[in-house]
Amino acid sequence: MSFMVVQGAAAAAKIQRVISPSGIEAWLVSEDTVPVIAMDFAFRGGSAQDDAAKPGVANLLSGLLDEGAGNLDSQAFQQRLEETSVEIAFGATRDSFDGSLKTLSEKKEDAFELLRLAVTEARLDAEPIERIRAQTLARLRHNSTDPGDIAQETFAASAFPDHPYGLRTIGTEESVAAITRDDLVQFRANNFARSNLVVAVVGAIDAETLAPALDRIFGALPAEPKLKPVAEIWPKNIGQNQVIDLDVPQTTILFGRGGLMREDPDYIPAVVMNHILGGGTFTSRLFTEVREKRGLAYSVYSYLDPMERSGLLAGGVATKNERAGEAIDLIEAQFRSLSEDGPTEDELAKAKKYLTGSYALNFDSSAKIARGLKQIRLNHLPIDYIDNRNALIEAVTVDDVKRVAKRLLGDGQLLVVAVGKPVGFGSASRGGVAPEAARGAAAE
Repeated sequence: MSFMVVQGAAAAAKIQRVISPSGIEAWLVSEDTVPVIAMDFAFRGGSAQDDAAKPGVANLLSGLLDEGAGNLDSQAFQQRLEETSVEIAFGATRDSFDGSLKTLSEKKEDAFELLRLAVTEARLDAEPIERIRAQTLARLRHNSTDPGDIAQETFAASAFPDHPYGLRTIGTEESVAAITRDDLVQFRANNFARSNLVVAVVGAIDAETLAPALDRIFGALPAEPKLKPVAEIWPKNIGQNQVIDLDVPQTTILFGRGGLMREDPDYIPAVVMNHILGGGTFTSRLFTEVREKRGLAYSVYSYLDPMERSGLLAGGVATKNERAGEAIDLIEAQFRSLSEDGPTEDELAKAKKYLTGSYALNFDSSAKIARGLKQIRLNHLPIDYIDNRNALIEAVTVDDVKRVAKRLLGDGQLLVVAVGKPVGFGSASRGGVAPEAARGAAAE
């Protein structure tokens, strides 16, 4: 058992490890101040389990699980959700297939039964399949002219060629049009199982009630999934430009290089480093140099993206076409500067103050707590992580950030994708290919 302290809460909240009779584990924060229950869960696997020739299956399935289940067709299932004030949602990411439930505690039995039906007995009828397919195709057609979506698709394909991470979770117009009901049934059969399931529950329910409920909801699933292996990969084409010509007044730019997996011993120092580089909205070096001093963009940012089989340090900016080359040169210069010189003591102090002070905002509602606990489990972190996280941030030193900056930022070269009519650089190398990710260097 662990104790989670949230600023502003009346008391510390206990995180309990609950094991159902069949062995399904959930992390529970029992809190009856408000008569609401929030559940977040995920099956490890996600869209990385899609067939390479037919991406988009996981995403399409996520839109169909609440479109009819058991003896309830789509309309009847949705009506039942409305009558009981139950909220159920599903989604797919690269590494997980996610679900959530929110219900009044007095309606929990109805809610758990509806969730059971959606997870284990979704009908996947022809009418909702074609309706959700049409919605997905409409979104894809819209995305095909959106600079941000074009940039994301191109960046992923360039960074992760011939790998599931390089494919679009939503799929393509061609692949979505080709998905069959058998594809959806097969994905569900292969991916929904008890051993790759993580569950977090917050609200007006106790462990004695939750344990058997877990078996009622998920117990009919197979014990083990049939997941295909996903190869480890590190971002490719570092030092290269990808320019997509689009007749718009400003250029949308994505940039990045190798990052870290979440279990890497350098991950927490990397969080502090990234805040100094581009994660701190108004205090970061990128914001100061690109926006404040030169007015090149309204927003510029960087972030760490830890994946199950890779890691990325990436970011983005949008600027006038004629200043695109200037902007990316300046961004690369900030990568090099932090790599070569490290942070100042003042930068480190401000980053740690923000990162520790803002952490509680991730847990200021039942839904946020459940979502956060689920993510902690997906990241293979211990149940007491929330208790210890701020102390880990506080322990980071200037030397730690210097080491990680040198490891991750290297010579500052980036994979750059620009969508628009950028001036100042073209579809060419920016000086060679940098190391993929200094993952063999010092280790979190």
